Amino acid sequence: MVDASYYPLRASWWDGINSPSERGIMFANASTTEVLTGDFGVQLNASLLHFTPASTEITFFYDWYYNKISRMTTTIDYIQQADVSEEIKTKAIAEVRCARGMLAYYLYDMYGPIVIAPLEVLKNPLKEEPLPRLSHDEMVNFIEADLKAAAEDLPHPAETEYGRFSKGLAKMLAIRLNLKEKRWDEVNKLADEIIAMGYYELDSDYLGMWDLDGARNSQEVIWAIPNDYEGTSENQWQMMALPSNFPGRGGWGTVQSTWWFYDTFEENDVRKTNLIAEYVGTDGITYNRSNPGNNMNLGPIPLKMDADAARTTALSTVDLIQYRYADVLLSKAEAIANHNASGPNEEAMELVNRVRRRANLDDLELDDYSNLSDFNDMILTERSHEFWCENGQYRADLIRHGKLISRVIEVTQSPYATETDTVYPFSRERISEGKGVFIQNPGYN
Repeated sequence: MVDASYYPLRASWWDGINSPSERGIMFANASTTEVLTGDFGVQLNASLLHFTPASTEITFFYDWYYNKISRMTTTIDYIQQADVSEEIKTKAIAEVRCARGMLAYYLYDMYGPIVIAPLEVLKNPLKEEPLPRLSHDEMVNFIEADLKAAAEDLPHPAETEYGRFSKGLAKMLAIRLNLKEKRWDEVNKLADEIIAMGYYELDSDYLGMWDLDGARNSQEVIWAIPNDYEGTSENQWQMMALPSNFPGRGGWGTVQSTWWFYDTFEENDVRKTNLIAEYVGTDGITYNRSNPGNNMNLGPIPLKMDADAARTTALSTVDLIQYRYADVLLSKAEAIANHNASGPNEEAMELVNRVRRRANLDDLELDDYSNLSDFNDMILTERSHEFWCENGQYRADLIRHGKLISRVIEVTQSPYATETDTVYPFSRERISEGKGVFIQNPGYN
């Protein structure tokens, strides 16, 4: 039952929300930003923020996964009733609550408050009872309670099997929730608690974390999804991102980055190494910004990770990193600067510079970013450079600072982007079955 709670959070084209394909939240959410774009599908519509309740490519995530939260709720009840030791129950429930908190956070981040069915309703499945979405406070409290309970009872990261949940992950997810709510004191407190674990550290080799065994061997990684050729959990990213004529082994070339994004990097930034701006195709032709063909007409190739050219199938075994210690440091820097709008200090700037030094970049000076607005703009840029194509969280970063809509218009000149597009629509099916108590997000009726 515990392993089943990991199932919807893995990477799988069919039913894994962290799939690095058009059916995964990284692909969809990153496509609403300057990081990803495309000529068709969700990558095109997301780039333009062009959605309706009939946009199944984006309503899919709620329709497919909201009831997995209910399954986790009943799982917790089953475990509580099981005839096993309290020690086993405690650890098992902590893993399920972490899974439930994670999935609830993902859906809340994308759609706003959602329906959370209480246990008493789930125990009477034959009784039709349409449920309203939670209020904002109810939604936040629900996620927070799960993550706090999970952090209390999950093992220390040093004692956690690779790929499973740890205290560090539960607290990192809580940081993301509190960033969304702009509860800066909580972000700072949680970051300090992760730092005090004494386990995580910045990996000196940024690119190495995306080698074939990089995530497994890195103490920067807070949580990664293990992948294999058998498809237990799948990495389809090379297939999605690489053009068919890419040397070694190509893919479908379904998605690109933008030249706008590429131009925001400093010249020596190692983090843009796998944002491929030029390659010699199997046809002998050199493709780049001046000669893009159909594969770089919008931007460079967002490979991010090892090309895994020797892979034996279209899938790759490179593990998908979801959360890293660099996020703790940049989140703490942002929290320090935004606490009571006090602005950045030397500690906040040093946290940013620690991450930049690993990227082979010079330190930034506090005097140049003493204004809070300038500091936040810089943090957004650093977050985009550090975490592009990892878990799609940069969309939430732009929303938090009120930049998503203006950024989409600046990059794509979209005529569709409006202030209501910071949340996605629900499908008409969900609204219909809600019988008047399930209310659509504004702007999508």
